[in-house]
Amino acid sequence: MNFFGRFFGHLNTVNRHRWKVFTACFKCGIPIHGLRHDLSKYSPTEFFAGVRYFQGNRSPNEKEREKFGYSAAWLHHKGRNRHHFEYWCDYDTVTKQMTPVPMPEKWLVEMFCDRVAASKIYKKKAYTDSSPWEYYKNARHRRMIHDDTAQSLEMLLKMLAEKGEKQTFSYIRKEFLKKKT
Repeated sequence: MNFFGRFFGHLNTVNRHRWKVFTACFKCGIPIHGLRHDLSKYSPTEFFAGVRYFQGNRSPNEKEREKFGYSAAWLHHKGRNRHHFEYWCDYDTVTKQMTPVPMPEKWLVEMFCDRVAASKIYKKKAYTDSSPWEYYKNARHRRMIHDDTAQSLEMLLKMLAEKGEKQTFSYIRKEFLKKKT
């Protein structure tokens, strides 16, 4: 694929993803999170790496990681976007080691919406409401995520798989966010 194909392919993927996240965040009652979602993807550090490693069927960060052993675009992204659990790690004052801390619920809900949207973008017509849970489940043993955050995210992903979007988004809006604030 030539530069322009990758450029417009990546731009289209980012824009479609952001729209799907905004729609989900709106349905969950956090529209401002949806509006601000992933704005750093338009920064030169993230955008041009996305163009360079664009494939259309998975994150360009995975391809960059394969080439260099790390993704500079991902390191930039996770440090600026609080909807990633990786953002929520800090030094523990007792152990003096990096440790996950609990995510605030609104950021956790945005992370949930992000996972749903990413699954829709990359799986396309093969997407089902179980897709985000299956993706998460397959790699959860490698994640450094706070137990409370993992428990809440897993509950929402399983609810989506079992009960669908309408019921899950309604639960998030009417109960999950209300009981946590």
